[in-house]
Amino acid sequence: MEVLKRLLFIFLLVGAANAAMAQSNALLQKAFHNSYVDEAAKNYSAAINDISPYYAENSYEINIRLGWLYYLNKNYSVSAQYYHKAVNLRPESIEAKFGYVQPLALLQSWDNVLEQYLAIIRIAPQNTQANYWAGVIYYNRKQYTTAIKYFKIVADLYPFDYDGNHMLGWALLMSGNKVGAKPYFETALVIKPGDESSADGLNHCK
Repeated sequence: MEVLKRLLFIFLLVGAANAAMAQSNALLQKAFHNSYVDEAAKNYSAAINDISPYYAENSYEINIRLGWLYYLNKNYSVSAQYYHKAVNLRPESIEAKFGYVQPLALLQSWDNVLEQYLAIIRIAPQNTQANYWAGVIYYNRKQYTTAIKYFKIVADLYPFDYDGNHMLGWALLMSGNKVGAKPYFETALVIKPGDESSADGLNHCK
């Protein structure tokens, strides 16, 4: 009989815990619903306030949502803090890293932006967006050999992509490889006829 009483007590505790969790989840769903409605109305402060009472440090979903909302509300420093927490909570999350990049870029924190792109590439080596923008950062730093590596991935995966061909052409040209740059400028001009930048690059290849 004593064993049955203990089992019944355990079942009651589990049932109460499950009921509390279900109620908590329902409240969170409602909070997110209200937040989406306020976001659609461009009332970002209200959208933040819908979520904030339910904030939990270990919630990936809440941290990434608040990161996005503070970004929309142009509070980039706070946005970056929430995205950083989301990245730490889910280190393999590419979406969190791409989200984190947005406020970091506006804060001109380029070392941290590059760190996120390289982290994405380690997870997904053929991610064209991360490869392209990593290439752009290295190109702007005049590290053309490194930039070529990332632009070439984009151009190889998407041979008829203007951005990949255009920037690979310029990176090769700036590294002194006129012969290698020429076909990429030519392809870029087929994709985007009359493009001044590609035409300028092609002229420098002569």
